[in-house]
Amino acid sequence: MQDDKAANCISSLIVPNSGLFNPAIKGAILFSSIDEMLGEAMPKYLSKKVVTILILFTVLILSGCLVLPQEVVLHDQARYLELMQFSEKQVPSIRSAPTSSLYFLCTAYGKLKQYDKLFPCVDALENNIDRGDYIAFLEDRSPEPYLLRAEAYLDLGRYKDAVEQAHKAMAKAKRRNFVRREISALSILGLAYALEGDRSSALTIVKRMETEYQPSWIDKSRFAGIAKILIAIGRYSDALAVMQRKESSQTQFVIGTTNFFAGGNFFVFMQLPQDFMYAKCLFETGNLSGAKKQYDELLANATIESAGGLYWQILFDRGRISEKEQNPKEAIGFYKRAIEIIEQQRSTITTEASKIGFVGDKQAVYHNLVRVLFSAGQYEKAFEYVERAKSRALVDLLAGKKDFTVKEGNEQEIGIVLARKEAAEAEALLQETSIDRQKSRGIRIRVADELEKKAPELASLVSVTSQSISELQAIIPSEEIIIEYYYRDKDMYAFAISKTELRAVKLNSEGLTDDIQAFRKLLETPDSKGHDEIGKKLYMRILGPLATFIGKHNLIIVPHGSLHYLPINALHDGTGYMVEKYGIRIIPSASVIRYLQNKSVDKKGGILVFGNPDLGNPGYDLIYAQSEAQEVANTRAESKVFLRKDATESMLRKYGGSYNYIHFATHGIFDPAAPLKSALFLAPDTQYDGRLTVDKLYSMKLNTNLITLSACETGLSLIANGDELVGLARGFLYAGASSIVSSLWKVDDLATSYLMTRFYKNLDRADKGEALQTAQLETKKVYPHPYYWASFQLTGNSK
Repeated sequence: MQDDKAANCISSLIVPNSGLFNPAIKGAILFSSIDEMLGEAMPKYLSKKVVTILILFTVLILSGCLVLPQEVVLHDQARYLELMQFSEKQVPSIRSAPTSSLYFLCTAYGKLKQYDKLFPCVDALENNIDRGDYIAFLEDRSPEPYLLRAEAYLDLGRYKDAVEQAHKAMAKAKRRNFVRREISALSILGLAYALEGDRSSALTIVKRMETEYQPSWIDKSRFAGIAKILIAIGRYSDALAVMQRKESSQTQFVIGTTNFFAGGNFFVFMQLPQDFMYAKCLFETGNLSGAKKQYDELLANATIESAGGLYWQILFDRGRISEKEQNPKEAIGFYKRAIEIIEQQRSTITTEASKIGFVGDKQAVYHNLVRVLFSAGQYEKAFEYVERAKSRALVDLLAGKKDFTVKEGNEQEIGIVLARKEAAEAEALLQETSIDRQKSRGIRIRVADELEKKAPELASLVSVTSQSISELQAIIPSEEIIIEYYYRDKDMYAFAISKTELRAVKLNSEGLTDDIQAFRKLLETPDSKGHDEIGKKLYMRILGPLATFIGKHNLIIVPHGSLHYLPINALHDGTGYMVEKYGIRIIPSASVIRYLQNKSVDKKGGILVFGNPDLGNPGYDLIYAQSEAQEVANTRAESKVFLRKDATESMLRKYGGSYNYIHFATHGIFDPAAPLKSALFLAPDTQYDGRLTVDKLYSMKLNTNLITLSACETGLSLIANGDELVGLARGFLYAGASSIVSSLWKVDDLATSYLMTRFYKNLDRADKGEALQTAQLETKKVYPHPYYWASFQLTGNSK
C-alpha cells in the first residue's frame, strides 16, 4: 500500500507524456535544466548521473514523497540543540549505540562545544567504525571521528593534536575518495599549522587546496578553508581575493538548496562565520566603509546573539571603526557591549578558531576601552575596566577548574549554587531563540548574585568582579596607597589611590620588558655593577611621575605583565633604594584587598617547615635548604619540620591548617605557558605525586597567616605575562593564606638563611611588612649588593 502511495506521489510530479517536471514543482528547482547546471566540465568524482539523482532527491523531499529521518532534518538545518536533545533520547548508551544514531549525537556535541560529552562519544563512534559499522544515513562516516576531534582541538588551542587528527581524517578520506572530507581535513590541517606558527606548512596546504582540486560543488568549502588559513597567517588581501571568487554553478545549486531547507540556525553555524571573515578582511585591508556596512548588517540580524563567540568580535571591530572615525562615544558603546558578552560566560577556554581562522583577543577589548575612557578623562571608569580586565584574565585562567574548595558559609549549599551557575552558563550557550536567551540571562544573573552574597571570594574566581574607587577607599589603610599598573603595547597607565584621592597618569611602556630583563640580569649577578643606573631609569618610568602623590605613604603595588618580575624594593630614586624608604607589598588586583581584611592575624604557634624533599634525583638535592629549614624552625617554639622523604603533600594537607606559618625550602617550577601546572616540588608518596600545583591550591584549605616560598624560583628568570605568579598568589590566598613571602630569583644559601631567620624573629615585634623590610635592611648591611636581599617580596596582607 505504501509503495502504491509513493508511486502515485512520484507520478503526480511529472507532466503526462512529456518527461518533464510538473510546473508546480519545477519552480522549486534553482536551474531550468540539468544541462544548464552542468554546463561546465564535470570532475570525475561528481558525474551528471549523481547530480541528477541529487535533484530528483530534492524534488521528492519538496513534494512530500520522501520524508527524511528527524535527525537528518535537524542536522541539515543546523538545529544542533534540538539534534542533541533528540539524539540523546535515541541513544541511552553511547557504548551500544549504532553509528546511524551516534554520528548525529557526536556532531551535535561538537557544534555546541560540549567537549566533556564529545570526546567519549567520538571514541565510541571510532570503535563502531573499526568494527565495520560506518554508515549513517547512506554515507560512510569513517573520517568523522578524526574530523570532530581535530576541530575541537583547534578551538581548545591544542594545535599539535589537531594536526595529528587531521592527518588521520585525510588518510581515511583519501582511501575512500571522499573529496569533501579531504577538503575539511586539509582546512583544519592548514589552520592548525598556521595557528601553531608554522607558516611554511600552512602555505603548503593552501597550495594543495588550490591546485589538486578542480572546480566543483565543494568550491565554497574549499575557498572558505583557504581563506581561514590565509587569515590565520595575516594575509588578509589574499584571503579577501579568495572569498570574492565566483563559485561554480554546482556550488550555487548546493548552497541554494541548503538555504531552502535550513532556517536561521544555518546563518549562525554556517553563513555567519564566512560573513564575519569577509568583513574582517575588509577591515584589515583598510576598507572601513565596506567593513562597517558588512558589520552593521550582521549586527542587525536578530540571530546574531546566538553566536556569542563571534558577536563580541563583531562589536569589537565595530568599535575600532568608530575610533578611526573619531567617534569615541560610539566606540565606548560598542566596546562595553562586547565586554558584556564576554563577561556573560565563565567557560572561555574555547575559541572560534575553527570557524574564522584566528583566536579572538578578549583582553584587547578591555585595553581599547581603557584607552578611550582614559583619553576622555573618565579615570574612575577606566580603572574599573582595568580591574575587570585582570579579573577576566583570572577567570579565563581558571575556566576549566570545577573542584574549588568552599571556604565560607554552608559548603553543601554553596556547592549547589556553583553547580547551578555552571549549568545556567552551559544552557545559555545552547539557546536558539531571543526569548530563551533572555530567560537564561535572567537565571544567570540571579544565580551569580546569590553566589556573590554567599561566597564572594569564590565568586571572584568564576565570574568577573571589580570594586569601585569609593569602595576601595573605604578599606585602604590611611598609611598606604594603592598603585595599580596596566599596559599593552606602548600604552601604560598607573592609577594611584589614597584614602581620599585618585591620581591617574599615562606612562610609556615601550622597551619596558627589555629594561626589566636587563635589570634582573644585573641583580642576579652578585658582583655586577650598573644596577643602580637601570634602577633609577625604571624608577623614573613607573614611580617618579607619582612621587609627590606618594609622599610618605607605604606602597601597595598591583603589577601587570612584566612588572610582576620587577623587584620594586631595588629601584633607586637617586638618594636611596625603595626598601629604605617605603614598606612595600604586592597584591594581584586591587579588589583582592577586600578579601584580605578578614584574614587571621594571630601570631601564636610555630612554623610548619618543608625542606629539601627527596625528589629521587641527587641533582635536585638542596643541602643548604635543609639547614635553612632547621634554622627557621628553631626561631619559634612548637615548630614541626619535614625533610627529605617526609616532606610530602600528605603532611601538608594533614598539618597545614594547624599552623600560622608554613615555610617551603623546596624547588619550584613556574610555567607561563601552563600557569596552573606551575608547582612546588615535594617528595612523592603513595597518595600524591609530589607536585603541589597551582591548580591544587584552589581546592585546599590551609588557613594560615603566612606562607614563605624560599627556594621556589625556577622559571622566574624568564619575563612573561605574569599569569603564573598571579595564579600562584591567588591560589595561596584563596586556600586561606593571609600573606606570601616569595623569591624572584635563587639567592645565596647563607644570605637566604640569614634573612629568613631574622624575618621570623622580627615577627614577634612587628607586622609582616615591617618584619620583611627590617630583615632586608639587616641583610643589606652584611651583603650590600641587591642580589642578596632584593629578591624577596611580600604579597597579600602586611598585618
